[in-house]
Amino acid sequence: MTQTALLSVYDKTGIEDFAKGLVELDFTLYASGGTAQKLQDAGITVKDAAELAGGGAILGHRVVTLSREIYAGLLAENTPEDTAELEKLNIPRIDLVCCDMYPLREAIAETNATDESVIEKTDIGGPTMLRAAAKGRRIVLSRADQRGPVLDWLKAGKPDEAAFLRKLAADAETEVASYILDSAKWLQGNDLFALTGYPAVHQPKYGENPWQKTAHLYGVTDNDDPLALHRLELPQGAAPSYTNYTDIDRMLQSVTHVAAVFERNTGTVPCIAIGVKHGNACGAAYGDTPAEAIKGMLEGDERAIFGGAIMVNFKLDEEGANLIMFHHIEHGKRLIDVVVASEVTPGALKVLERKGDRLKVFTNPALANLSEQTLDTSRRFRTVRGGIMTQDNYGFVIDQTQAELELNGKPFVGKLHPDQLLAWGIGMTSNSNTITLARNGKMIGNGVGQQDRVSAAKLAVERARSANHDTTGAVAFGDSFFPFPDGPGVLADAGIKSILTTRGSVKDGEVLQAMLDAGVDFYTLPDELGRGFFGH
Repeated sequence: MTQTALLSVYDKTGIEDFAKGLVELDFTLYASGGTAQKLQDAGITVKDAAELAGGGAILGHRVVTLSREIYAGLLAENTPEDTAELEKLNIPRIDLVCCDMYPLREAIAETNATDESVIEKTDIGGPTMLRAAAKGRRIVLSRADQRGPVLDWLKAGKPDEAAFLRKLAADAETEVASYILDSAKWLQGNDLFALTGYPAVHQPKYGENPWQKTAHLYGVTDNDDPLALHRLELPQGAAPSYTNYTDIDRMLQSVTHVAAVFERNTGTVPCIAIGVKHGNACGAAYGDTPAEAIKGMLEGDERAIFGGAIMVNFKLDEEGANLIMFHHIEHGKRLIDVVVASEVTPGALKVLERKGDRLKVFTNPALANLSEQTLDTSRRFRTVRGGIMTQDNYGFVIDQTQAELELNGKPFVGKLHPDQLLAWGIGMTSNSNTITLARNGKMIGNGVGQQDRVSAAKLAVERARSANHDTTGAVAFGDSFFPFPDGPGVLADAGIKSILTTRGSVKDGEVLQAMLDAGVDFYTLPDELGRGFFGH
């Protein structure tokens, strides 16, 4: 039986092939404006959508599909009464709608966007038609990437028709909701916060604790972030847990910050390995080779990495996997829950096997190409009781050429030591208050989440020493200024040779003098520029 399709698309990529496929399936085609012309130029028989609209297009073709006749064809139910009424009015039932909307988001993103330019790209007929088709449970295509799958489904005889149409309807409603919210946000600016269009990507067994039964990972599948969590592949291991995802997210913040600060200040990105437990780095290292980075990361705190997660910015081969499993292990294997790399060889997967698939191995090729451009720039938000708070992402990267950077109270001219860059990248992405220590290419102590700076300093030193590290000659990063000399005094007493932090305390002078007296190089940035609070 002949069916009717209405096509009205802005993105005309491949629309001719889609239309030809519909004709082969015995569809009668209607199309509007530019879409009709595109199909006619390809030799495809198509009728003008204005024929469906009583009176045709008006107002310079701005009003075409907004007509009683078209919406009768979309909303008519499959009943004898509705069918008879359509026949009486000579209105065809519209079985398929293929429509994508004017590029409103792109128009809003233009640096010179105005109300006039945005209004010009604000679609009314498209969203209305999509919603009507969704409500009428027609075959509704709201994105160009649906055209091939829909043709395949039609050719296969419409399997699971009700579920398929419901999914298409949900996609259309989501596209329209997102579109309308873009318009609302343009009109209201920061007075409106709204999210939509996050389809469920994975449902972990539970949240952080077993009694938190409902947990989901939702992904913005139309964004272009190559490091988005839903782009991870899982070549080996059981389904990821909620905390697996949160640990990976934190590791991505750390590894991209370390890559960014190295690229900014040295022009290159070394091999980087990060080890995380409960969201904070317990090991981190850089090196000229993967083996060097992995060894340094593991040696950071060989106790804490037990049951932890690891991320590297390189291909993990059998040698690297053996280091992860056996470096400094006398009996058995090291217990690791998560390993993330740009690529993992078959031999490495074999080494990483853990009973019950409990070691999850993730890959994403984008990890091999980290740079300052791979920092996450999307706005961060968190739910609070009764609402949502938002802020810019953690995008600051220290630059050794910044005029505001001082050494011992004077403008700094020179290069920061690579250990200082590593400590900065880790400290900037650890729960504040944080003091991070690094020495010989690896992080040796991370004092995180403390209520005062003295405790953070003491914890960093204690963690380093309890992991059998010598703190003499190490460097330190503090994520905010020291209000008194006692905090940096703890570091000086431990033999720390240089401290990078911020300034902004009324006692900055006393703190600086204490460091000068102790022979510690004291690097500072203004707190309003370089403070590194994270994870509040």
